[in-house]
Amino acid sequence: RFKRRVYALAVRIVGAVDAEEGAPEAFIRIFRGLTKFRGDAALATWIYRLAVNAALSHRSRRAAGAQPEAEDDGDAQASTEPAPGDAVLRSRLERALVRLPVGYRTVIVLHDIEGLEHEEVAQILGCHVGTSKAQLHKARARLREMLAADGITAATLVDG
Repeated sequence: RFKRRVYALAVRIVGAVDAEEGAPEAFIRIFRGLTKFRGDAALATWIYRLAVNAALSHRSRRAAGAQPEAEDDGDAQASTEPAPGDAVLRSRLERALVRLPVGYRTVIVLHDIEGLEHEEVAQILGCHVGTSKAQLHKARARLREMLAADGITAATLVDG
């Protein structure tokens, strides 16, 4: 039930290379911790928390200089073939997201992409709701700056 969601979450947060090993690690943690699940949060929220922690733990254990992959095969294909405007814009947005610091990227992925409420994001990240909201605000501001530097503005996004 959660296989694709956990893998997609890991890819967005730490990149494809780390997600390949971090996602299975998340399921090992989930299996081992299932007897400890108390139901204080929704099962999905608990699973997301373990998935985020596993992905970030795996990434931190890798070599110090390793960066998440900015492009996967799909991005490489999109850059060599003519693509519709929406696909190009999406690709540029995804590349900007990858360049964000991992903490900012995580909160944006959880709230804006996965659609979780602030309370769920705070539970997953192990922080207060206010902290989660503040991090999301800062992350969005940083993403806007990065996109503006690439020539993408709010008007560009609206006009498509």
